[in-house]
Amino acid sequence: MARVSVEIEKHIAHVTLTRAEKMNALDPEMLEAIIDAGESLMNNDDVRAVVMSGQGQSFCAGLDVMSFGAMAGKNPTDLLMPRSHGNANLFQQVALVWRKLPVPVICALQGVAYGGGFQIALGSDIRIAAPNTKMAVMEMKWGIIPDMGGMALLPHLTRGDVIRQVTYTAEPFDVNQALSWGLVTSISETPLQDAVILAKKIAAKSPSAVRAAKALIGFAEENTAQPDKVLLEESRVQSTLMGKPHQMEVIKANLQKREPNFD
Repeated sequence: MARVSVEIEKHIAHVTLTRAEKMNALDPEMLEAIIDAGESLMNNDDVRAVVMSGQGQSFCAGLDVMSFGAMAGKNPTDLLMPRSHGNANLFQQVALVWRKLPVPVICALQGVAYGGGFQIALGSDIRIAAPNTKMAVMEMKWGIIPDMGGMALLPHLTRGDVIRQVTYTAEPFDVNQALSWGLVTSISETPLQDAVILAKKIAAKSPSAVRAAKALIGFAEENTAQPDKVLLEESRVQSTLMGKPHQMEVIKANLQKREPNFD
């Protein structure tokens, strides 16, 4: 059965985890399907925003432990160390592919986002969560550490003491705690509906400026200790946008009091 669906409508890609009967738990087929979904959008210039969600009662319950029994006899080094996806292995790419996408990714959360599911959500740009949502860095429960990109993503979102607590204890925390820690962007009774509304707002902006902004924010996050480097990149990126067709269309639309048309 299909694990992930991708539908593109009016410049918005709707990516849905479709294993609702298993709380969208991650088996090997689903890992591959999530990566394939993200990479299928990588060079699609028609897409201006992505909405990611999970069918059913939960976003993603994390790894389907039983489905990974076949890996028990494999050498962990051989399994984890090869960089099969640029700077990442397969497990890391499941979360990082969304950060690598050139367009904003908005994740709608409900039910649980545990372990690998939580790290996938961290890969998005924006997370909108239902009031009932619970999250957890679950790996310590199984005697391992989070290894699906979480340690590359968490330090940009929250404090080191928070990362330590949720990692060491593996205890679930509710959405209000997640909000106070900076791990979700907002709480909504209708997270998927609000995610789509936000995606539509983003899709109406200059496509080139939005893509440039995502790349620049990522650059700034990776170079916080080098402000001069960030300032130079900020100027370089701006110079690629000013006076170009998308910016000129925005100016015309503002002066004519209409929505811009980038098609």
